Amino acid sequence: MIEPSAEEYSADNALQLTPELAIANLQSSDLSLRYYAAWWLGKFRVSQPAAVNALISALEDEADRTELGGYPLRRNAARALGKLGDATAVPGLIKCLECPDFYVREAAAQSLQMLGDQTAAPALMKMLDGGIAQAVQVPGCPHLTQPYEAVLEALGAFGDTKAISLIEPFLEHEIPRIQCAAARAMYQLTSNPTYGERLVKMLDIGDLKLRRVALGDLGAIGYMAAAEAIANAKAENSFKLIALKGLLEHQLTEELDALSVSDDAIRVMNLMDSLL
Repeated sequence: MIEPSAEEYSADNALQLTPELAIANLQSSDLSLRYYAAWWLGKFRVSQPAAVNALISALEDEADRTELGGYPLRRNAARALGKLGDATAVPGLIKCLECPDFYVREAAAQSLQMLGDQTAAPALMKMLDGGIAQAVQVPGCPHLTQPYEAVLEALGAFGDTKAISLIEPFLEHEIPRIQCAAARAMYQLTSNPTYGERLVKMLDIGDLKLRRVALGDLGAIGYMAAAEAIANAKAENSFKLIALKGLLEHQLTEELDALSVSDDAIRVMNLMDSLL
């Protein structure tokens, strides 16, 4: 039987791939098929044990390696495992935090956040060793020594207050995105509105990409005091709606046992209506 080429598995015919075939393709001699299969299993949330196990095995792949030493298949496998919600992937993802490939470490940190398993917190905190003095750009590379943004966001989401002293210095990092991630985490760990207001101030920055980042962070932490600032931010309505949706979800979660919707929730709904 002739194995299909990678070109046959473009986004246009992704639905033609079955879970069974995708799992089988992770063992293919064609590296492009393996790369695509890992992406597909995550994209379509194939959480079968066989899929999870195949992706965990792919975290240690040595065959798919770039000239610069990166591991493309490992990256896709790490990203996919975060979407599948299976805690059996946690040990493998924690091990990936020591991978020499920056983007594997980044994907692993993001997926560990999605899985929400706090056993990953010590390994993530270790990545902050050296503080901002070590958080510098790697010579000849477009990234820092560690995926600090992903690490800070994960630690904030875990709610482990032991991370506070490690995160706080990153509020003064020279890169605004790192400052945002630190403020986001500090608000989640302390509930101090000072950190929420730091993110609100970022909505006035001239950089559109940074304003988008701040919108996402405000939505992620559910900072209700930012509702109007979000609605009035100079950014696309789609980003503002996502942020307001985050606020609303946080508010409704807190009111789960209430018999009626609060004024704050109604206020956010009205702001969302005004953007539609």
